[in-house]
Amino acid sequence: MSYEPEHTPRLNLAELVPDVYKSMLRLDAAARKGLDPTLLELVKIRASQLNHCAFCLDMHSKDALAAGESVQRIIQLSAWEESRHFYTAREIAAIELTEAITVLTDGFVPDEVYGRAAAQFDETELAHLIAAITVINAWNRFAVTSRNVPGHHTPGSH
Repeated sequence: MSYEPEHTPRLNLAELVPDVYKSMLRLDAAARKGLDPTLLELVKIRASQLNHCAFCLDMHSKDALAAGESVQRIIQLSAWEESRHFYTAREIAAIELTEAITVLTDGFVPDEVYGRAAAQFDETELAHLIAAITVINAWNRFAVTSRNVPGHHTPGSH
């Protein structure tokens, strides 16, 4: 079987704007404080699915698997509304909030979505979750625009 060749990345942001890249790494670390790593990977995968970011999908799926996440839950994430029984109420609230923050073309984050998240997370956790969702969206935009190549991430390398 012969696969298509990899595309060529456009830019290496880490090399070209190292201060921006390092600041993003620090922001990412600050945003995730106090959040469950499994929940965080689900959020990162879902945002990356919505943003069509193959690089981040590759990275966060591998990281989730390495952390013990099941293949089934990762696969079902794109259809979570029909597979709710694979997720906790807390995870569903985070996934819903991720979708609302990621897809802003649908309008503001609905009060109902925010309310369900606020019922599952204390204010500090919710603030961190909102920050983490914002950060993965920024990473997605960097990776999609610079055409980072998926397939080469090794869990634990970031």
